[in-house]
Amino acid sequence: MKTPVWFVQEGETIYVQTVANCGKVKRIRNNGRVNVVPCKMDGTPVGTWVTANAREIADAELSKKVNHLLDKKYGLMKKMFSLGSSRQARLDTVLEIKLIE
Repeated sequence: MKTPVWFVQEGETIYVQTVANCGKVKRIRNNGRVNVVPCKMDGTPVGTWVTANAREIADAELSKKVNHLLDKKYGLMKKMFSLGSSRQARLDTVLEIKLIE
């Protein structure tokens, strides 16, 4: 299943902040093997699919850092999205994704 996400990259590691109880997080908790590809905002791939390992990271400091980097990267769009999420009292989590070499 294709699931476009907002992400930030630090070195070789990709971070995604998402809703803690969503389907992609539940699946990654059971099996961390994922396939990733760069895509347009509508999910249309613009590159080659690669295999990676993903895992949920429960670290408050890392979560703050990822949130700050996402704010910096996506600007006003991220702030508007976050406002909607906070009004719904959704709990977020961070996914760490590392490419398999």
